[in-house]
Amino acid sequence: MNISGVISAGYKSADGKRPPTLLVVSAAAVAFAALIPVAYLLIRSIGVGSEWFDIIWRQSTAAVFGRTFLLIALVTVISVIVAVPVAWLTVKSDIPLRRVLSVASVLPLVVPSFVMATTVIEMYSPKGVLQGWLSGLGVDRLPDIYGLGGATLVLVLMTYPYVLLTVRGALRRIDPALEEAARAMGYGPVHTFRAVTLPMLRPAIAGGSLLVALYTLSDFGGVALLRYQTFTSTIMIQYESSIDRTLAAVLSLVLVVIAVLLLMGEGFTRGRGAYHRSTVGAVRVPRRFKLGKWRWAGAAVVGIPVLIGLIIPMGVLLHWLIRGLVNDQELLPLLVPARNSLYISLLSALITVMTALPIAILAVRFQSRLSRFFERSIYIGFGLPGVVVALSLVFFGINVARPLYQSIWLLIFAYGVLFLPASVGALRSSLLQVSPRVEEAAQSLGKSQWRVIFSVTVPLVMPGAFAGGAMVFLLTMKELPATLILSPIGYRTLSSSIWSAASEAFFAKTAAAALLLVFVAGVPTAYLTLRGHDDNSDSSDRSPQVKDTVR
Repeated sequence: MNISGVISAGYKSADGKRPPTLLVVSAAAVAFAALIPVAYLLIRSIGVGSEWFDIIWRQSTAAVFGRTFLLIALVTVISVIVAVPVAWLTVKSDIPLRRVLSVASVLPLVVPSFVMATTVIEMYSPKGVLQGWLSGLGVDRLPDIYGLGGATLVLVLMTYPYVLLTVRGALRRIDPALEEAARAMGYGPVHTFRAVTLPMLRPAIAGGSLLVALYTLSDFGGVALLRYQTFTSTIMIQYESSIDRTLAAVLSLVLVVIAVLLLMGEGFTRGRGAYHRSTVGAVRVPRRFKLGKWRWAGAAVVGIPVLIGLIIPMGVLLHWLIRGLVNDQELLPLLVPARNSLYISLLSALITVMTALPIAILAVRFQSRLSRFFERSIYIGFGLPGVVVALSLVFFGINVARPLYQSIWLLIFAYGVLFLPASVGALRSSLLQVSPRVEEAAQSLGKSQWRVIFSVTVPLVMPGAFAGGAMVFLLTMKELPATLILSPIGYRTLSSSIWSAASEAFFAKTAAAALLLVFVAGVPTAYLTLRGHDDNSDSSDRSPQVKDTVR
């Protein structure tokens, strides 16, 4: 029996169903590929012996632990508080400028952390732009932006779109009959949201929160500029200042342990309830709530994060650009980097969504210990610093996959390892809301499992696919360490152009590249986001496909 047969024969889900062999093999290949950085860290850590215990339990390490977990908790909680109302208002309500705000609310995700931190410092530091505006009111100095407060602000602005996108995908799949039944029983809008809608969003919130926590764990640029020491910043200092990277590898393994703990917490939060319809029938197009005189207040709730996280940073960058142009500062030619960024980000988003599909289907439809292992494995890379993942793939390319070394395919591989969780989380939350009875009905009429997956399951989870693809696209556009280390010689992207200009203190060049990055990312993001806002695309366009398939 070949290896695929062995895997399939040993696999049985909790309800006794066996998945297609190719599905299990595909998921296994993706999971083991995502674990390459962990294997690299284990190899690098060989020889440390018992010293690892002294390294981990020294007093300074314990203090960094505490600061890191405090930052993760604050950023995750605040991101959920910001994202859930924004998601509901842009999907379920009739606020003005809904489509524009829907796109703008996810674009902070594309701003590199060191750029966001730099604009926050320029705007809100004790002697920054805001203090200058307030000086006429007698304000001589603003509170210090550095430390925990500034790091929390920057990371919330950059990470709340993780929760926003996953919750939006889930909201579009909720059957409006559930909320209508609650309203018919006399529940008000708030009680209906709390008793019906919010429990249905539980997997999406948990999945988005996990991405927020893991990103906060792995971020370096933002926390370093705001002078808040976390575990990742400690690791990066070790990588940059030491020829022997064994200590950094040991500390990175601790990050793996922290990521596993976060995964366990997400699994507990998510629960194992059913989130799909218990009865048959097509999902109807949801009716938007009329907010009446509160429409503009709702728009303000969505607009405040957009103002702070996108418009003000873009304003600062535009100010730098204009100042550079006035001083005749020569700007870098950015057309080729923009083209490279767009090409590789779109390709990475497409490939990542395709590789995420078997993991999501296996985790939802064929639950077992093995499927949970596959799903948990792909999240670990998201919690590691990009430089660790990049160096592990350099080692892999030189020693195992030599033809991939110095090619864009190894770079796309790195993006997949780093950002696959963003796609899996969105697909998983959408798939949880698709009743398995629809697929079972198609199979009972003689359809094969693969035909059911492609003709029924995939069309029904398209909101999650678009949300996951949008997140991967935006994250790939701004990824820096992996891009710098793994790009072929001479291959420049917008993120590497931003870094090159910033490192030379050419703020006009930095601003030009960053603004172009947001613009180039904004067009595909607008398409992916507005695709789910088409009133006819959420359900009515898909229902005939499902009914035709079942026939």
